Amino acid sequence: MEKLTNKEEEIMHVLWKLEKAFVKDVVAELPKPKPHYNTVSTVIRKMEDKGFVKHESFGNTHRYAPNISKEDYRKKYFSNAINNYFENSYKNVVSFFAKEEKISIEELKEIIKIIENKKE
Repeated sequence: MEKLTNKEEEIMHVLWKLEKAFVKDVVAELPKPKPHYNTVSTVIRKMEDKGFVKHESFGNTHRYAPNISKEDYRKKYFSNAINNYFENSYKNVVSFFAKEEKISIEELKEIIKIIENKKE
């Protein structure tokens, strides 16, 4: 399964939120300026071709639903990012966020507690 584009991810977040939706429902949830109905429909069909979305037919219309959970997608692509950008090291990930001041000492202490509790 290939990675979603930014626009596909935006639409996928809507489908994860709604669980099942017609194209018009997806368009209604997207931020302004709203893309055209046909554009969203085309993107969703491409996502279906990639295996991320499935549909139910109701006459000439389709109701779409995620074919992959948000958690499964996050695991797969976060693991790929860690492998590609951080030499497959979670230590490098945490160090990066600490250097960028995106994580506080208190948050690091919480992470350590979580890890210690999992070991017990």
